[in-house]
Amino acid sequence: PDGLAQALILGEEFIADDDICLVLGDNIFYGDGFIESLKTSVQLVKKTQQAIIFGYKVSAPQDYGVVEFDQFNNVVSIEEKPTNPKSKYAVVGLYFYPNSAINIAKSVQPSARGELEITSVNSAFLESDNLKVELLGRGFAWLDTGTHDNLIEAGQFVQTIERRQGHKIACLEEIAYRNKWISARDVLELAGPLAKSGYGNYLLELIE
Repeated sequence: PDGLAQALILGEEFIADDDICLVLGDNIFYGDGFIESLKTSVQLVKKTQQAIIFGYKVSAPQDYGVVEFDQFNNVVSIEEKPTNPKSKYAVVGLYFYPNSAINIAKSVQPSARGELEITSVNSAFLESDNLKVELLGRGFAWLDTGTHDNLIEAGQFVQTIERRQGHKIACLEEIAYRNKWISARDVLELAGPLAKSGYGNYLLELIE
């Protein structure tokens, strides 16, 4: 409620000694190779204790937080909605941090709008040369559903993909089943109450 950086403070007991992944709830990510990119980021944070932000190429970078980086993906600068953007890569709502980010968040002072900004946490890692950017490539979809229009666009995107491919996006039961975390019998039980819906039928088709 007091800014994104507060999430690290409120989650301290849950996080304990672990490293951290912070994802904004109104962001949607979709694209091939995304899981591998996330796994790589987890390992890099664990190995180097550097923080990782994600960049996505946009046509109007002045409307976003913009990340500038070198040939090795080391972050050079981050600017919020700059008049003259130094790159075309927007910072998306996905961050990987070492555990030290909690103490950094505790030291953050409220901004002019009275919030604990996540940009302040990122800037702290940048100042110590410990901030890298992972780029989401061409063909990858990043959708920010923070406005009514963007929410409608995201719904249309998901609808189009699901209708064309016949696969549900982020179906938790399917993910669990294909990773062998639940059995076919579990899927049947979960599909039971949803039998009259398209979602329930989709679950039943998984095990046919």
